[in-house]
This record gives sequence, structure tokens and C-alpha cells, in this order.
Amino acid sequence: MRLGTRGSQLALWQARTAAALIEESGGPRCEIVVIRTTGDRLAEAALSEVGGKRLFVKEIEDALLRHEVDFAVHSCKDMPAELPPGLGIAAILPREDPRDAVVLPEGTPGSPESLEDLLHLLGQQPRMGTSSVRRVAELIRLMPGARFLPIRGNLDTRLRKLDAGGYDALVLATAGMRRLGFASRISLALPVDACVPAPGQGAIAIELRAGDERTREAVARVNQPLAAAAVAAERALVAELGGGCQVPIGALALPDGDSLDLQAVVVSLDGQRAVRARARGPGGDAAGLGRRVARQLLEDGAGAILDDVREAQGPAGGLQP
Repeated sequence: MRLGTRGSQLALWQARTAAALIEESGGPRCEIVVIRTTGDRLAEAALSEVGGKRLFVKEIEDALLRHEVDFAVHSCKDMPAELPPGLGIAAILPREDPRDAVVLPEGTPGSPESLEDLLHLLGQQPRMGTSSVRRVAELIRLMPGARFLPIRGNLDTRLRKLDAGGYDALVLATAGMRRLGFASRISLALPVDACVPAPGQGAIAIELRAGDERTREAVARVNQPLAAAAVAAERALVAELGGGCQVPIGALALPDGDSLDLQAVVVSLDGQRAVRARARGPGGDAAGLGRRVARQLLEDGAGAILDDVREAQGPAGGLQP
């Protein structure tokens, strides 16, 4: 089977992992097909200015619809809540730690053991490297004096820029750090109550064409039901809110026996307003739980925040000057 993926370090790790799991489960051999996306071509642009992370999946989905590949492997957090007609998520691989992580320059004295330690170590006006609108919105509440500076590129490139003195810290996904062998560089994984991760963060999704039963049967063997239920709840929440990849929405569903515990937040771009909601529900109705928490957020005022965000972003989805 032909597997479509981006060509970044992390994307190739994910693709090779998916291919190996499929083959080990008795499925067919997978040929990895690298597809360059608009997001890859605009490597120096801030995502918030060019339309968000949808740019990392569009060309791959187009290739899937043209039957140039049989399935695609994505970072789940890069996928829009509403998929193109004729496509669907068929499997979620075992999920890695979904939390955000702060990474300090190599050789920084002291090792923060708590969020309070980290804030003290960073000082009043740290230069924080992140290109995520959500991370900025959540963290500016904790670090009102911080300067948030964009950073793109492969993980090792970002770490070199950090160690060269361009930033005081980076905010990255714990999952990517661990998968690429940089777990030792994580200074502190941020508590979820301080920084709710992006919906789908830490999860790898397999996307395929509706009606392709041969491929569906092959990839179904590697689906992790608990991770799939959690992702379904988080994505249903985003869809109900009408949010996109560059909207400051955090959501995390954690399995607890047969149930899911879903918490979510919607934050204004300046971090001054935040609406939170949390609920439990049966894992068998994950999407229903996501919609229920989304409606609670809207009832508590999240709609006004989202309207302001969309007005600031404009019709193209990028933040306006």
C-alpha cells in the first residue's frame, strides 16, 4: 500500500512507525510516498499569517482523493475538524504524552521541578519561541511580560536556534520531543490545568478514502480504541465550536476505565479572557461528550471570544496586521 506523508523528520518517523505496525500486524508492505505541502514550502512564514496548519495536510489529502496514495499519516493536531468529503479517519495509533513542554537552552543551570520554578528561572521578560496561537494565548496569562517569537523548522533546527541564544525557551509538543529522541531536553512538561494541549496533540491519525475496504481492514488492526475515543471527543468539540487549527482552543480527553474525562478551554488572543469546561461521559459516546462540552463553553461565553478571533484573522484565516 502507498502511504502519503510530509517529509519532515517527525512526519517520516510517524509514517515509518505506522508502516511497521501495519506490517507487524499481518498487513501488506507499505511504500512511503513523500508529498511536499504548502506548509513546507512556506517554511519561514508564521502559520497564523498564512492560514494555519491546514496547509500541512491539503496536498496529501488531494493525493489521496486522486488515488495517488492509499492512505495518509498525519499528526492529528494538524488535521481540520471537518475533513474533505470522501475522506475519514480510520485509525489512531497509540498516543504519546499530549502535554506541551518547555525546553531551555542546553547548559542552563538549575532544573525546574514545577511551574513556579520555571517561571522564576525564566524571569520577567523571557523570549519564548513558539508559532502556536493557542500556546501564546494560554501562556501569556502565566508570563505577561514574555515576548513570544515565531519559530519553524525541524526539531533539531529549532533546538540549535535555542542553544545559539536566539530564545530563552521554546514551547514544543512533548510527543515530538520523545519520538525523535530528545526527551532529555525537556525541561518541564506543562501541567494541563496551566496549558491545555491542542486537540489531538500526541496522536497519529491514519486517513483514507471512504469505501476503500481493503485499506480500512489493513489499518484497522493498528487502531488503539482508547486513543481513538479521546481524539473523537476532542475533534467533535472543535467541530461544534467551528474552530480551526489556528484558533486558541485547548482540549484533552483522558480515558478512565470505560469513561472519558474531557477538559477544554477557549482563550482570547491576548490571553485576557478564558472560558473553561469539563465533563465526563461514556467512551462509547465520545463525540457526544465533545459536543456537550463545546455547548457548555458557548453558554459560558466562548462564542464571543471565537468571534473576536475570527474577525482578527480575516477570511483567509491569518491574523491581520
